[in-house]
Amino acid sequence: MDQKIKLIALDLDGTLLTDEKKILPYTMEMLQKAIAQGVNIMIATGRPFMGIPEELRTFPGIRYAMCSNGAKIIDIDSGKIMMENLLPIDKAMKMLEIGSHYDTLQEIYFHDQGYVDAEKMKHLEKYHHNPHMWEYFKTTRKQVPDIISLAKEKNQDMDKVQMLFADLSEREAAWKEIEKVEGVTQVDSLGYNIEINAAGVNKGIMLLELGTMLGIKREEIMACGDGQNDIAMIEMAGIGVAMGNAKDAVKKVADHITDTNEEEGAAKTIKRFVFEGGDQC
Repeated sequence: MDQKIKLIALDLDGTLLTDEKKILPYTMEMLQKAIAQGVNIMIATGRPFMGIPEELRTFPGIRYAMCSNGAKIIDIDSGKIMMENLLPIDKAMKMLEIGSHYDTLQEIYFHDQGYVDAEKMKHLEKYHHNPHMWEYFKTTRKQVPDIISLAKEKNQDMDKVQMLFADLSEREAAWKEIEKVEGVTQVDSLGYNIEINAAGVNKGIMLLELGTMLGIKREEIMACGDGQNDIAMIEMAGIGVAMGNAKDAVKKVADHITDTNEEEGAAKTIKRFVFEGGDQC
């Protein structure tokens, strides 16, 4: 490989983290070695900033965090917002209105923090179908009496709206409703959710913009992910890598396919492309 990798964007759930939401030792080792080599590592997640595991938020040398599917990029060291593209409040309120027609657990992200209805959180397992996500969700979301009232009270543009559905047929119906609304982008990362950002927001655009800001060419950027919300950055990066556990749609656009998140495929990808100059995973 002629081009040296200078920037790596890594999704969290289903990519850097195991199914039990852990970071394994070999992955930690490869991150440390890449950083020591001068590679910029960026977390690129649908989570709000406070939803990123503390061990990654405080990981020496991990400088950048792309949150809420590209709503913003944060310089972790300084806490400065480098770039952001927020969901207008009127569009957010429309999304919450649509979500209220269905049996959903809705959440809104303001200033890197997720908020949920306290009553719906009592039945989290009904909406969040992955048990490994329950503890993360409980410990990172602020519970309020009513998120619609909170959104009206704040009356500010927000990072993102997310809906978690008890019934997948209702999710399909909501997806079709949201498609008719101009000015928003919707993606799916779990199979039973809908994440809504401002129109044009995705991980790929923000990744390339960060590269430009840092003087890094597209060919010097690698991205690794597993979900629909990772497709744009996998397509746009110089080297786009799909996890072995990725959805078929993700694998179709990837340049390479690595092992699963349980097999530390992201770490193996870093080893091959940063240290071995490999041209395949």
